Amino acid sequence: MGNIFLDLTVIIVIASVFSIIFRFFRQPEILAYILTGIVISAFPVFGAPNKEFLQTLSELGVTLLLFMVGLEIRISELKSIGKVLIFSSIGQIILTFVFGFLLSTLFRYDFITSIYVATALTFSSTIIVIKLISDQREMHSLHAKFSLGILLFQDIAAIFFLMFLSGFSLQTGGLISVLNLVVILLKAAILFAGIILLSQKVLPKIINFIAKSPEVLFLASLAWVFGLAAIVSSKYLGFSIEIGGFLAGIALANSVVSYQIIAKAKILRDFFIVIFFVLLGVQMSFANIGVVLLPAIILSLFVLIVKPIIVMGIFSVMGFRKRTSFLTGVSLSQISEFSLILIFLGFKLGHISQNTVSMITLVGLITFAVSTYLITHWKNLYKRMATKIDFIERANLKKDLIFETDENLDFINDHVVVIGGDQMGETIVEALEDKDREVIIVDFDPNMIKKYESRKVHRLFGDISDLDIQQRAKIDDAKLVISTIPDIQDNLLLLRELKHENRRAKVVVMALDSKDANELYKEGADYVVLPHLAGGRQIAKIIIDDNLDAIENLRNKDKNYL
Repeated sequence: MGNIFLDLTVIIVIASVFSIIFRFFRQPEILAYILTGIVISAFPVFGAPNKEFLQTLSELGVTLLLFMVGLEIRISELKSIGKVLIFSSIGQIILTFVFGFLLSTLFRYDFITSIYVATALTFSSTIIVIKLISDQREMHSLHAKFSLGILLFQDIAAIFFLMFLSGFSLQTGGLISVLNLVVILLKAAILFAGIILLSQKVLPKIINFIAKSPEVLFLASLAWVFGLAAIVSSKYLGFSIEIGGFLAGIALANSVVSYQIIAKAKILRDFFIVIFFVLLGVQMSFANIGVVLLPAIILSLFVLIVKPIIVMGIFSVMGFRKRTSFLTGVSLSQISEFSLILIFLGFKLGHISQNTVSMITLVGLITFAVSTYLITHWKNLYKRMATKIDFIERANLKKDLIFETDENLDFINDHVVVIGGDQMGETIVEALEDKDREVIIVDFDPNMIKKYESRKVHRLFGDISDLDIQQRAKIDDAKLVISTIPDIQDNLLLLRELKHENRRAKVVVMALDSKDANELYKEGADYVVLPHLAGGRQIAKIIIDDNLDAIENLRNKDKNYL
């Protein structure tokens, strides 16, 4: 127990120091966690880490992460983009594998090794991408939905590929039987059907009963996710605990308390995810670095540049805007943790050499680091690249435009632009409708745009940081611009653009803390909404006016909204 406590202490202290340093230089924290693992494994003064214990903690983190992803997914939402996901996922896997295989043969790898290398390059990291997109609060954006769908498709393919490899080795020449494959597919079908049935008939009643106590709800949610993960990963079903965590989230996604569960589990998830990335750094192997360095660099460039271009090309052919294509492609610019597992299993089975393992490990380190930076700063990257990637946008766009009104917005002026239609945005739109004001609602969540289909507002699907969306929303002719999104970078970009285009418009933006609020005021915001101040002032006004009956009216309005 003492050694385990010491291991955790060393990890937390070093990770904290590196995180502070990386934060100071505005670099992603994930890189600090990976570097922590590399430092711990490289310097014996810290002692040999207990890899089995760290592996257990990291699996808990991955399970919780995918559980929360499942909680935020509505199956009905994925149905609307289901065909797109199938075609784009299959196209990405096939094209990346083919190009990766051809590139591997240029290094004179044998056939089996080229198969392993190409497969490893094909997959992308669900954990890294979801963590970064979640941190940026963009899980409901269209490009995030596409990225998540492709990643889940990849993970399923990777799991089946690993199952296949577990029954095949060069020594025995044994292949997984058709019967075993049929059994696996049958188990998966029964498992998914059972989860869907539970989510519709049983779990809502149980969750509604225990939701009265936040502590019991949190504990019961953990029991559900870990219990289901244990069952799914048992020898009787044979799937991974990651799949179990994801299915546990899917089962509770339609619950009215799903967001409450997310809020409770977030801190616990973040702690265990730190351990996952530290363990990833610990497991990095750099044997024969001189031999594998050049192939690793070239293959890393393939993953960082060619792989996103393949994704962009697929989405361009399917008629999406260059922004959606670009952001989806950039999000897949790394290999997967499954890639490392695949390579380690291939080495264990005697299919590939230690040099290949070291080379793919180095590719993982490079692409994890660079892609993390790209995803974290993808809006600025897109802004710089927008004019250079016009060629990936077709003239006859289809897919992105199905979420906006077909009417011409050129005649509108002196209107109100509301950015973000959820929660606060909906309340503002209702008030503007009562005043018969012309309103353009801008949101990057297609389901939010559809929500306003029957309302008397003009709908525009897109991200306000996109200059094209700003032009189409006619912010230069607007009388009032209201941003209900708390993203400081988007709001700063909006204010800077309005300085050049239209300073007569009053601009109201939202911030979550006083530091961001001060920065927005310095940039020229007319008013910054701070939720805690707004709520306090509303209650204070009721007290000053001695109008306690207003509390009941507010409660009724809030309950109707909820």
